[in-house]
Amino acid sequence: MERKVGTVSRGIRCPIIRQGDNLAEIVVNSVLEAAESEHFSLRDRDVVSVTESIVARSQGNYASVSAIAEDVREKFGGETIGVIFPILSRNRFAICLRGIAMGAKKIVLMLSYPSDEVGNALVSLDQLDEAGVDPYQDVLTLERYRELFGENKHPFTGVDYVQYYGDLIRESGAEVEILLANNPRAILNYTKNVLTCDIHTRARTKRLLKAAGAQRVYGLDDILSAPVQGSGCNEKYGLLGSNKSTEDTVKLFPRDCQGLVEEIQEKLLQRTGKHVEVMVYGDGAFKDPVGKIWELADPCVSVANTAGLEGTPNEVKLKYLADNDFKDLSGESLKEAIAGRIKEKKEDLVGDMASQGTTPRQLTDLIGSLSDLTSGSGDKGTPVILIQGYFDNFAM
Repeated sequence: MERKVGTVSRGIRCPIIRQGDNLAEIVVNSVLEAAESEHFSLRDRDVVSVTESIVARSQGNYASVSAIAEDVREKFGGETIGVIFPILSRNRFAICLRGIAMGAKKIVLMLSYPSDEVGNALVSLDQLDEAGVDPYQDVLTLERYRELFGENKHPFTGVDYVQYYGDLIRESGAEVEILLANNPRAILNYTKNVLTCDIHTRARTKRLLKAAGAQRVYGLDDILSAPVQGSGCNEKYGLLGSNKSTEDTVKLFPRDCQGLVEEIQEKLLQRTGKHVEVMVYGDGAFKDPVGKIWELADPCVSVANTAGLEGTPNEVKLKYLADNDFKDLSGESLKEAIAGRIKEKKEDLVGDMASQGTTPRQLTDLIGSLSDLTSGSGDKGTPVILIQGYFDNFAM
């Protein structure tokens, strides 16, 4: 009987992970116990994905706000720092900002507008239009922002982030001045020492600041890129990808994950005889059409992955074939013709009209996004995802 099910994504429940746990063994056991419990079998090219959070927890990759403060103080000298383009998040950035403020005398906080890098809005485009404000050129002081737009609470959290961040800086012992602007060079009218907090545009921002005469420029990826006070660190991403753990600590993005995915792959091969692909995933790369928020607050979707997940999909569009190449066929004849075309497709379909409309994204971004949507970020308790049939097609 032909298969009637394509891709299946399952959340796999695991024990609560603690520092020092043998994560590879836990992941493998959890997947196999789920397979036995739910009466399914692993197949070649199944995908096991593991959320970055439990990897960092097992590594004990944490840092205190005092460690953040010390690193900031050492890099900037403890005086005035321009902190530019942070995202608006209590979980992602607020605790980092607390540590940054503890390491400075004054913070000049420059927020991007109308929204932050991942889509959290301070004002709407309609409000800007009505006020005659050009976000590409106009620099708004806090007073001007309030005069034009008043208080603007986040629709999901109910937080006025402009007020929240200002209060947090003052409570951490630093003076604060707040601006809204989108040209990074605008901060240089206030200080030549700049900490840029954007995620995906950070390289350009640093380049522009240095070319414009900034004296000291660092990004969040440069803070805690090495241990401070015996803290955790991330050599590549620093504070990027970190989350609030407690009121005084952050969980950093995990380190050195390639060995883990390869170990899980090898253990599953030994115990099942199946060649399973494995990845460690962060935020999914998708945008909420209602809230306008782009999920990707981590520096990447795939922290590490086995070799079989490299590349992009190489697919033809079934509806294109049905409506064009085989428009005169129907029923079994149409099915056989399309299956035959799939079997004969080229290894590289770039430029082929039959592939138009297929998703031109990295496999790891697509699978990581599916994993993130499946696991959620709350209390599902499924930090491991098993995806089956992802590489199947209509001809299989």
